[in-house]
Amino acid sequence: MFKPNINQQNDSKTIVKQILKASENIFQVMGITIPPEWLMTDMTVAQLRVLLLLHTEGPSRMSSIAGTLGIAVSTATGIIDNLVKKELVSRSADAEDRRVVICGLSPKGQEVINGIWIYGQLQMKKLLNGLSPAQLEKAKEVAEMLLLNVKTQSTKSTGTINEIA
Repeated sequence: MFKPNINQQNDSKTIVKQILKASENIFQVMGITIPPEWLMTDMTVAQLRVLLLLHTEGPSRMSSIAGTLGIAVSTATGIIDNLVKKELVSRSADAEDRRVVICGLSPKGQEVINGIWIYGQLQMKKLLNGLSPAQLEKAKEVAEMLLLNVKTQSTKSTGTINEIA
């Protein structure tokens, strides 16, 4: 197995920092804004976190939601209660154990998540707009490399954010 030497690791860290700085500059120049409808919503960050969790993990037990988010079950229950009132989350009893509550995205909750995804795609199109076909091909190659890297990394371990720095 190939193991990079110290100079290669330092070079990689420097290049990663340069990429992150370029990314930061892109966001500043693009002037990415928050859609007005998001600013008008009465959804809290905690509620959005729960929606995103249910989107990625699928229907989940209340205890699982609390554990993943690092909050008390009672806090998770309060957040879910509010999301149910807003018709963004639905609750159901577990078929095997009726004492267990399973929470999942409602159709309206899925619409909210889809809106976030669509907004992200619009920002990506804005970023790519105006590139030549050759530049778009390079961007596609980089995107494919990143995807392959993410797939490879996800099979190795579930590391922490500190491993990136």
